[in-house]
Amino acid sequence: MKSGSNLEKVLAAGHFSVTAECGPPRGADPEIVRKKAAFVRGHVDACNVTDNQTAMVRMSSLAGCMLIKEQGIEPLIQMVVRDRNRIALQSDLLGASALGVRNLLCLSGDHQKFGDDPQAKNVFDIDSMQLIHLVRTMRDEGVFPSGDKLEGAPQFFIGCAVNPFADPFEIRVPRLKLKIDAGADFVQTQCIYNMDKFKKYMEDARKEGLHEKVKILAGVTPLKSAGMAKFMRRMVAGMDIPEAVIERIAAEPKDKQAAKGIEMCIEQIEELKEVEGVAGVHVMAIEWEEKLEEIIGGAGLLPRPVLV
Repeated sequence: MKSGSNLEKVLAAGHFSVTAECGPPRGADPEIVRKKAAFVRGHVDACNVTDNQTAMVRMSSLAGCMLIKEQGIEPLIQMVVRDRNRIALQSDLLGASALGVRNLLCLSGDHQKFGDDPQAKNVFDIDSMQLIHLVRTMRDEGVFPSGDKLEGAPQFFIGCAVNPFADPFEIRVPRLKLKIDAGADFVQTQCIYNMDKFKKYMEDARKEGLHEKVKILAGVTPLKSAGMAKFMRRMVAGMDIPEAVIERIAAEPKDKQAAKGIEMCIEQIEELKEVEGVAGVHVMAIEWEEKLEEIIGGAGLLPRPVLV
């Protein structure tokens, strides 16, 4: 299915793709998004705009997508099932497609108890796997899940997220297969620090031939400090940061740890480029977008291909 997505074209052409993300602000100031976009422009094939990440209220993902699109960046809208029933999800999908958004990431969403409105009622009318299937049905068959014909099918390159490190490890690859069967065209993974475990995950995925059915983008997040690494390992579910990684960055003076974190991230990308079945990287430089050019360029991934 040709969605018109630049990201899809880059991957189809066999290039090692690069995506990043912009978290919308906790307010209505569009200049915050535009400032982040300036650091992203020209360095990625598409940019995720998160959807109330960590269950904290933020500017909508669709609004953020429109703002970065105005800045010449291809947007990738994230959509969580936590906050909308299937009617609202379908409505937002149609609206996003009508406004020219061609990339979509289907997610469950962090539970609201982690956010600033813990008493808010969640929805979870459908789960993320059902959302993937819903989008594929609308796109490929031109009908609503109800069977009614659409007045113009939405055009999306459909993505999903996976965490290769969550327990139990044995079901990680089978879950990926289920998402592919539901209709996922590409995958973005949780940020990777345990490279040995990720390589085992990829080995298992290759045995099932999954790397030939979906484009796998490996997630990386540069560490700003040993403290950040320890916090993430302790507080982020499914995060696997080996002690050796923490020790390496902790060995640096505090004022040198950020530079070491960037160096380590570049090394990770270089290593991931050599893993069979990895089609690209998703660089999550959280509130550190100004370092994207240094990281992506340092990994030899600039300039990005321009395809017609």
